[in-house]
Amino acid sequence: MTRNTLKGKVVAITGGGRGIGLAIARRLSQAGARVSLGDIDLVLAEQAAATLGGVGLPLDVRDRGSFRAFLDATERALGPLDVLINNAGIMPAGDFLAEDDDLSDTQIDINFRGVIHGCKLALPGMLARGQGHVVNVASLAGKIAVPGLAVYCGTKFAVVGFTETLREEYRDSGVQFTTVMPSKVTTELASGTDEAGRGVPTATPEQVADAVFDAVVQGLPEVTVPRYLAVAPPLQGVAPQRLLRGLRRVFGDRRILDQLDERARAGYTQRISALSVQASKREPS
Repeated sequence: MTRNTLKGKVVAITGGGRGIGLAIARRLSQAGARVSLGDIDLVLAEQAAATLGGVGLPLDVRDRGSFRAFLDATERALGPLDVLINNAGIMPAGDFLAEDDDLSDTQIDINFRGVIHGCKLALPGMLARGQGHVVNVASLAGKIAVPGLAVYCGTKFAVVGFTETLREEYRDSGVQFTTVMPSKVTTELASGTDEAGRGVPTATPEQVADAVFDAVVQGLPEVTVPRYLAVAPPLQGVAPQRLLRGLRRVFGDRRILDQLDERARAGYTQRISALSVQASKREPS
């Protein structure tokens, strides 16, 4: 894509009711896109969409039928889908062995399986039209391991590899694929990490939204936020392990394990834990 091509384009955003998803919706709407916001919290999605002239729809990315209904409703309301932004995600934090199995499964289902659902459902129409763009919001934790976020990192590593593979598999199709990899973002997801994340480069949701905008209009395959962090993963791949381990200790890479403010994070933890309870209730006994 070249610049100014977002005007009139139909964009579907998962997790669009708050945080990064809402910031992306605002940014692309300002550029003339017609946005559809899907969220498990329908009230939030509808309220946000009303301010943008878009549509707010119910969406549970873990459920393929829910995702199918979201995309169908988007196209009925706005027209054929041009851009899918897989943004929905959760980030439990703490010791790996202490993490509840249902919560681990919920992370996998939302952060990775939801991305697979979206791509499998949106790609056929894009391929038939010979154009389209899929943006998968991963994380720098998809290339750099963070103690205390084992399963989260695993899902984000998966999204990075998945997106890279789709880019090559469909490289001659006219459909583009972008991975967006933010560092710590100042949203509810990062609550309770002020001390644990001290010294970690941060970004606002608006900066991530700007990166998504640039990725779509310029056809960028991969974007880090902040941009200068693009050098970190390649350096990690060539630096001696002893040096990297020493730098991690100096930096204090175990601070999420040792300094996480559980009280400040309680509201977020309760909300995402409720999702895992919902998932377990859907499973057959």
